[in-house]
Amino acid sequence: MTPGARLSAAIEICLEIQDEGTATDRTVDAYFKKRRYAGSKDRRAISNRVYDVIRSQSRLDWWIERSGSNLTPSPRLRIIADLCLSDKMRPEEVQTLFSGATHCPDVMDEGETALAGALAGRPLTHHTDMPDWVAYEYPQWLDSRLRDAFGENFEAEIAAFNLPASPDIRVNMLKATFEGVQEMLQGAQINAAPTAYSPTALRITDNVRLGGTKVFSDGFIEVQDEGSQLISLLCDAGPGMTVIDFCAGAGGKTLAMAATMTRGTNNKGKTIKGQLIACDVFSQRLERMKSRLKRADANGIQMKTLSTEDDPWVAANADVADRVLLDVPCTGTGTWRREPDAKWRLHPEDMEKVINTQKRILTSASRLVKPGGRLIYATCSVLPDENEKQVEWFLSENPAFRTLDVPGVWASTIGDNCPVSSPWLRLSPASTQTDGFFCAVLERTS
Repeated sequence: MTPGARLSAAIEICLEIQDEGTATDRTVDAYFKKRRYAGSKDRRAISNRVYDVIRSQSRLDWWIERSGSNLTPSPRLRIIADLCLSDKMRPEEVQTLFSGATHCPDVMDEGETALAGALAGRPLTHHTDMPDWVAYEYPQWLDSRLRDAFGENFEAEIAAFNLPASPDIRVNMLKATFEGVQEMLQGAQINAAPTAYSPTALRITDNVRLGGTKVFSDGFIEVQDEGSQLISLLCDAGPGMTVIDFCAGAGGKTLAMAATMTRGTNNKGKTIKGQLIACDVFSQRLERMKSRLKRADANGIQMKTLSTEDDPWVAANADVADRVLLDVPCTGTGTWRREPDAKWRLHPEDMEKVINTQKRILTSASRLVKPGGRLIYATCSVLPDENEKQVEWFLSENPAFRTLDVPGVWASTIGDNCPVSSPWLRLSPASTQTDGFFCAVLERTS
């Protein structure tokens, strides 16, 4: 593909993300599935441009609006602005790419040409007049909440969320050993290194499509952020237990707990000991999980589609579970490194809906926990309203539960090197080089 054709593709993808509200990774994957002719270098160049523009959206829009061109920001204008601000192109160089030739963007009009001229030589980086929500790329309405979350470390923490994230993988101990997977990756010329905290995690340092590798297709690995792996390990799901993943979604944590419920390696086809039940209100999510379970050789996992969080099945199974994992729906603010477009789909009214949903799930699912059992509350959010404040509210309403300090649970499940000293686990790109996560381990005492 020519440089102009690559830009045209990037504009098309960005436009679909904006108009359809679809996630960047899914939109990019769907685009290339229909265009098998695109080579690896083309895919990389187009994907990088798309992600760079979305990660810089606030700053690009700020410069466009400040240029005096009287133009409303759009995917096409952002690409033009990015070429001037990030690539340091001169206006005539940009015009060469927007040639109108086959597969290239249409010729720039007078306003777009004026915009390129106004932005030439400008830096994309912070300008003294930029407010923080522009400079650090987050919605203005979240400013006070994010400052509340990060305190004096706000600038370093929020800046880290705008950096690309390397893919993490979890070694599937049902089929392989940690060392064995390392050798497989080396043989495939994929560079991977152990992460700082999870004993099952490797971080890929190459730009590689893991889905097309044999080590993935044969089920020896699963793509899963290290932080998500840590939450699965903190559940301490062991053989003989009844474990319920109440909001199982795509099943990443379900699969991780299946491995700990066998307590072994190279156990191909081995059925878990005990009961592991994956629940969700979306049956299609559970259906998609089946192929992952088959690839991983995770046998014996039960699935239950719930009508609501208060499904009659919950009351019928009250007081039966040793462990209940609540990876509840949330704003997803902790995933902004991997889903930079998600921040722009988030609106103030979403907060109240999410918080109320979390409270309903907590209230209902807590009935499943038997005395002496544990409720593990987790989000991929960094906002206190969804995390600490929700746990505090639940404990005030449910005196039969108490908090177990994460460092103590960590010592018995993971070992040493716990990254927190507080009762709850808070992870972030700046502090732990993971996505943003929160986890609280609660025990039912009576």
